[in-house]
Amino acid sequence: MTGIREPFARRSTRFPRSALAALMLAAAGAALWQTPAISAEAAVVIPPPAMDEKPASGTEKAVFAGGCFWGVQGVFQHVRGVTSAVSGYAGGDKDTAVYETVGTGRTGHAEAVEITYEPTEVTYGQLLQVYFSVAHNPTQLNYQGPDRGPQYRSTIFAESDAQKKIAESYIAQLDKAKVFPEPIVTTLETGKPFYPAEDYHQDFLTLNPTYPYIVYNDLPKVENLKTLFPDLYSEKPVLVMAANKS
Repeated sequence: MTGIREPFARRSTRFPRSALAALMLAAAGAALWQTPAISAEAAVVIPPPAMDEKPASGTEKAVFAGGCFWGVQGVFQHVRGVTSAVSGYAGGDKDTAVYETVGTGRTGHAEAVEITYEPTEVTYGQLLQVYFSVAHNPTQLNYQGPDRGPQYRSTIFAESDAQKKIAESYIAQLDKAKVFPEPIVTTLETGKPFYPAEDYHQDFLTLNPTYPYIVYNDLPKVENLKTLFPDLYSEKPVLVMAANKS
């Protein structure tokens, strides 16, 4: 079984199968919400990258994978200068970019998030700092928290040679500084297209704030972003489905 861990397991559909189950999950989520949040991947204070891009007008894209895309998307939707953060798949073929198929761990895909951002507001290096510090734990090989399998790997899908160089430099910098207790296992992949995930996965953190998995694993990440990066934090998230309806 992949991605199934008690007591806050994500089922294969990640949704309750009955009204009774929905009520039970809501009650559990509400109870958890009243208690101090505990994050499966605690934030780590890290220095900014020594190498970064030069801010330019217009927008750029970045694609990061770091475990379940619900939390990664939820974090970057609250980053100032991000105009879009879409959950999806990267690393495999178009015809296997389907949630149930990716969940087998045999497609080459990772759950990923495509971020569109304005470099004059937030640079690629700053996005990487949030990615390594808040969005996930880069020392966990092929898993994040309760989720197991290569589809949950830590990977940067570089969109250009410049992004690849910045990411390589930053990983080397962080490893040399020993800011993490173990080496970073994040991989770099290039030339891999991004495919958006199904609509029901988009904006999941914002739409389901009492869902137990979100309460335990992901809401603390947004709080850590707010605490550690107040200058980058935006209270209002940039939502995918809202943009699609406009």
